[in-house]
Amino acid sequence: MTAHTEIDEVQGAAQSTARTEKATTTPPEQDSAGLPPFAGRWAGAVAGASGLALLLVSTRYGFQGDELYFLGAGQHLSWGYADQPVLLPLLARAIDAIFGGSLFALRLLPALLTVAGALVAALTARELGGRRRAQLLTAAAYGFAPAVLISGHALSTMAVDLFLWTVVNWLLISWVRSRDDRLLLWAGLVTAVALQGKYLIVGYWIVLAVAVFAAGPRELLRRRTLWIGAAVAVVTSVPGLIWQARNGWPQLEMRSVLDAEAILGGRAGFLPYLIVLSGGVFTVVLVYGLIRLLRSPDLAPYRFLAWTFLGLTALFLVTGGRPAYVAGVFAPLWAAGAVALERGGGKRWWRWLASWPAVGVTALVTLALSLPVYPVSQVTKTEQPENNPLSAETLRWPHLIDAVAKAYDGLPADQRKRAVVVTQYYEEAGAVDYLGADRGLPSAYSGHRGYWYLGAPPDSSGPVLYVGSDVAKLKPYFSQARKAATVAGGEGESYIDGVPVWVLDGRRKPWSKIWPGYGHLS
Repeated sequence: MTAHTEIDEVQGAAQSTARTEKATTTPPEQDSAGLPPFAGRWAGAVAGASGLALLLVSTRYGFQGDELYFLGAGQHLSWGYADQPVLLPLLARAIDAIFGGSLFALRLLPALLTVAGALVAALTARELGGRRRAQLLTAAAYGFAPAVLISGHALSTMAVDLFLWTVVNWLLISWVRSRDDRLLLWAGLVTAVALQGKYLIVGYWIVLAVAVFAAGPRELLRRRTLWIGAAVAVVTSVPGLIWQARNGWPQLEMRSVLDAEAILGGRAGFLPYLIVLSGGVFTVVLVYGLIRLLRSPDLAPYRFLAWTFLGLTALFLVTGGRPAYVAGVFAPLWAAGAVALERGGGKRWWRWLASWPAVGVTALVTLALSLPVYPVSQVTKTEQPENNPLSAETLRWPHLIDAVAKAYDGLPADQRKRAVVVTQYYEEAGAVDYLGADRGLPSAYSGHRGYWYLGAPPDSSGPVLYVGSDVAKLKPYFSQARKAATVAGGEGESYIDGVPVWVLDGRRKPWSKIWPGYGHLS
């Protein structure tokens, strides 16, 4: 008998003992799988409250920059982009084609994913033996945590990732309990979808495999269906990987670019912001769940999830990843903490913090800090621009479009027919492309990140309306340059307020010669 077999037998015995202990602490009402009833009606109400809050504010302020980029990229569908695979541009194009520019429709999908994720989180608590209270607390933690609300407010890669990672964790937990290998195949298929939105889940699986090898159950790594699912995920990713290879692997360079940006204080701010993202009282539940997963004999078969969380935290802390990248493994920790609290574990003040009055207050506070609930005139007087800069940035676009329109209208009629817009950043190009159409503005281009790959202005084009402070990069290619407008400031001030709009004319080289050396990721 090998050492690995002996370890698996010990873990199997521990699992059997855990099941026996659960049977003595749970009521006799269980389904055929030995699980407590699913509190679907109550969990649905909690999840629905989160979704309703997202929908009620879904059209406040305006589009986020990434949403505008997805819409622009969706008009140039490809197997890959500089900063992501194809899923989000494809979804944006489909939603736009069906609903014709509706911001509400664009944000309906992330709201529905948030609702579904809260229900899956409740099912995760049920898999760990949690009854109604534990299921509801887990659903509330998922539905009202800042990380989930911020990502669920807009169409984003994180909104998709959070849901899909939560599903994968639930499937793995269910497999540990049931040993139903079909669940591993489903986990592979969900991973295949996740890889079309972001490659981040590769890191999750690598860390999880190490955690399973170290803490068990090692039997998981020997299951054929796991590797069949992995093969499906790899094969479906091949077109995107070919695109990356043909274009010099820009996503690898994006990793260093994001690290250099030092978002939210960089590495020094990683752990504090991770605590903020998990959400006050819900942070207490998460930390307690981490402790119980590491120490409780009942939860020993699921200990690999705690090590996966710790491993991912260390990985992204060292490599300069963002705190939100770890949020996909919050749900199992919330579930473990909620189950332990339901069974009377933890110090008395821990249990008090997880009571419904405290949960309700926490939910209201996270809604106020995470979502655009304030009047536009009050946004900059609150903490929201710091807590959720993605939401605050949506106020900028009317000022941008006004400035570009002013510069465009100042051109002679014959020049307007051939004019194009070039912007310093990809978000502004998406805004001009999508929001400027109603003002008659020409197509927009940008050398920034993924927009550069969407193509150059035609060689037959005329004057350029350039939006940005780094006009010196383009000036050598033109004989004339003048400042024609300035983006106004106002409520929700952003980095684009005060940015000039230039008119460049007398191009000395065709765009087909300028564009190859003009792209930049930072």
